[in-house]
Amino acid sequence: MARRHDLVGLTVLALLTLRAAHPYELHRLIVDWHKDYITGLPRSLYHAVERLARDEFIVPAKTDREGRRPERTVYEITDEGREELAARLRLLLERPDPDRRAFVAAVSLMGCLPPPETVRALRARAATIEGTLAGMDAHRRAMAEDGLPAVLALELEYEQALHRAELAWLGDLLDRLDKGELDWSPPT
Repeated sequence: MARRHDLVGLTVLALLTLRAAHPYELHRLIVDWHKDYITGLPRSLYHAVERLARDEFIVPAKTDREGRRPERTVYEITDEGREELAARLRLLLERPDPDRRAFVAAVSLMGCLPPPETVRALRARAATIEGTLAGMDAHRRAMAEDGLPAVLALELEYEQALHRAELAWLGDLLDRLDKGELDWSPPT
């Protein structure tokens, strides 16, 4: 699996599950739909399209020209591209990462996965966070037993607070999914 943190490429793949599009149109969708985790537009978008085409995750569907404007190549996602999108999304949803933008992107695009896959990935993430919190609690107790002043462990407290907040949010989200309050059908 390539480029786990290629958030631009991930987003391009997801948008192309909706319909074939040319890079300028993809750029407009990213801006209009506030995919703010993406930086470096438009250059990063054109580079991502080139990489995805080279890797055969997307292919040119047609080339259009309007008036005197340059030709625009319309791309569509391949079956391999759909598999890559699903694999990347599952990974980003399952595994906590210090780069929180990756999880924001995965949550933003998780509608591309079937709900049961999303639930499995989010439950795996919650279990990992619970384990991390247990380890952090043990570490803090050991630090206190060693006489380390609490002020020197504030960064650990902060990280724990972030993990607890994410775990609470995940619990609420999974509850909504279990109750059928949030449902979707992934693009075909």
